[in-house]
Amino acid sequence: MTAVDPSLCPMCGKANQCPIAAGQSEGCGDCWCAGITIDQQTLERIPAAARGLACLCAECAGRPTTGEDG
Repeated sequence: MTAVDPSLCPMCGKANQCPIAAGQSEGCGDCWCAGITIDQQTLERIPAAARGLACLCAECAGRPTTGEDG
């Protein structure tokens, strides 16, 4: 099993710009995602092994759900 890298988006593998993962913050209130709502369908597409361990990148967080991966 591959360890989850908290600095990478678990959906696309790109940098997620998470200040917590980068060691720049201790709370989610400082993150770019604090002011957005991510729809439930998008959250359900996060691989189970990465849920709660790595944030989505901005692109994946705002990507419309099409029913297809990628």
